[in-house]
Formats: sequence, structure tokens, C-alpha cells
Amino acid sequence: MTGTRVFLTGVGGQGTLTATIILGQAAMDKGIDVTAGEVHGMAQRGGVVESTLLLGGYRSPRISHGEAHVLLGFEPLETLRALPYLVAEGGTIVSNAEPIMPLGVTMGRETYPSLDDIRKRAEACASRVVFLPCQSIGAEVGALQCGNLALLGAACATGALPLTPDDLIAAVKARLKPKVVDMNLKAIDLGVAAVS
Repeated sequence: MTGTRVFLTGVGGQGTLTATIILGQAAMDKGIDVTAGEVHGMAQRGGVVESTLLLGGYRSPRISHGEAHVLLGFEPLETLRALPYLVAEGGTIVSNAEPIMPLGVTMGRETYPSLDDIRKRAEACASRVVFLPCQSIGAEVGALQCGNLALLGAACATGALPLTPDDLIAAVKARLKPKVVDMNLKAIDLGVAAVS
């Protein structure tokens, strides 16, 4: 198979690293070689969390600017900040459309960019862009954290990953605690629906 480099980014507390693990496990369950890495310096204070997932035989977990085939953004501003990592042509972006305001914005010291601007800049960088309301989907299925599975479901539905939504569903059933499986499966369904 051709390799796929996936760059995942969000802020602390969103479950970006958990989503990385689930996606990696889904790939391993399918027999795909996985290499992963993560950066989460101030994650517990709402700082940026970045992780990488390289599918298909890569040896290094690093992704440099211009190398990511797929960008998964769990927070819109972090999606914007990660745009330089996307390949120059043919990249795919799947992003949460609902911001989590940084402390500087909530204190009135900084301004959050408009979602329209973020979307336009994303569309200028990628051949396919999907924004979906992850927190709202999470709330609809019973837990905000499930919004991450909605995002992963949408990513699998785009065809940009070597994984289908059914591959993701199988990983969730096999790896998550039984009491949270149903709500995460509902989130995946809603994420897939957001792509079609």
C-alpha cells in the first residue's frame, strides 16, 4: 500500500491522543504498519497537542512541513496553525468546526479568527476539506469526548485514509470499555453522515 501521513492536532483535554491511539489500533487490526509520535507540552493547561500517525511502513514518527496527506484538527484554530504540515497538492483536512477559546481570547487580550477565514484558508491548501460540529455531535450522543470519534468517522468516510468507517467501528468495539461503545458508534455514524 502507499503510505499515508496523518497529522492530528487539538488542545489539551480534547482526547487527541486517545483518538490517535484508536486510529492507530484500527490500522494495526487491518495489518497496516503504524508509526506514531506525539507532542503535548502544556496539554493539561489547554495547550496544543499534536500527534502523528504514519501508516504503511514509515520508520520515523516525524512529519515535516509539506508532508501530511491528512490533517485532522480537533480545534479550528489548531487546524489553521497546522496547515503548513499539509502536502502542497491533494491533501485532505477534516476539522472540528466548533472553537475552544484560548485563555487569551476569553480574557479579551487576543482575537480568535473567524471560522469563515479558517475555512477559506483551509480550502486554499487542500483538495478536500470537511468541517463538522464535533462538540455538538458529542453532546448529542451523550459525551463531548465522543466528538473525536465523529471526526475520525468523517476522516475514514472521505477515503483519504486506508481505513473505512467499518474498520474504525471494529476497533472501537474491540478496544473501548463496553459502557462507552454505543455512544461512540453513534458519533461515528454522525461523522460519516457529515461527509455525505
